[in-house]
Amino acid sequence: MSVYNQFYGFRENPFNQTPDSSFFFPSEKHKSALDALLYAVRERKGFVVVTGEIGSGKTTVARTLLKKLGDNTRTAVITNTFLTPKGIITLLLEDLGVAYKQGSKERLLLQLNEYLITQARMDQDIVLLIDEAQNLNPQCLEEIRMLSNLETEKEKLIQIILIGQPELRRKLEMPALEQLRQRVTIHYHLESLNKKEAKQYIMHRLNLAKNNGRDLSSLFDTDTIEVIYRYSQGLPRLINKLCDHALLTGFIAESKVITQEITKEAIHELRFREEKNYEQVYQSA
Repeated sequence: MSVYNQFYGFRENPFNQTPDSSFFFPSEKHKSALDALLYAVRERKGFVVVTGEIGSGKTTVARTLLKKLGDNTRTAVITNTFLTPKGIITLLLEDLGVAYKQGSKERLLLQLNEYLITQARMDQDIVLLIDEAQNLNPQCLEEIRMLSNLETEKEKLIQIILIGQPELRRKLEMPALEQLRQRVTIHYHLESLNKKEAKQYIMHRLNLAKNNGRDLSSLFDTDTIEVIYRYSQGLPRLINKLCDHALLTGFIAESKVITQEITKEAIHELRFREEKNYEQVYQSA
């Protein structure tokens, strides 16, 4: 719990750095990404790729998707993407709760296929979501393509969602991954928020976190929003980072309004920390 919550009238931290689906902000961009994912899963389209800059809200969209999927959907989420092809299949089986026997990659695939066929007969959808997919090596990406070959005559047995930074788009352009690229039915790139959306985003989070009856519409003045936008370039993670630190700075100064001056002071402190962290990493290298 943040030290400033009571001072400003929050019941919880409005700008937590973790991707919390309960704070999902349905900007046109984020809602379109979510709708594309829901459509792909429900229509069993097979392969979807969502990319975006660091901090653009990709993981929050993914978490929101998982909450919206019905009881007829089982999901496996992989966030450790420094894996071998066999490691991916093993993690997939484990995350789905499949009781499998150890063996070769081919034996694991056979067990996975049997499980998927059984689930399809029960009208169960299976979704594999891989976050930070830009870290997957070409061999693992090719293995994931092979997973998409698991299908009946009419439909795919597993829906695969790759979420990653723009590097993933560039990696998929490699000639060796042409077959995978051809399998992608939906490719959505998540853009940053514009200035208007950034202001709406801030108010959205303030309203969700506030205690009942509190009016927080003037907590961040207009000049402050401009400073926040310039610093963050519309990236939700950076908006959260700066707003959280500005609120802490304002609390220390006992200011009920987060002014442009307070926000600039918070930026200065954040950049000082970043420089110190860089120096420490550089010195230890």
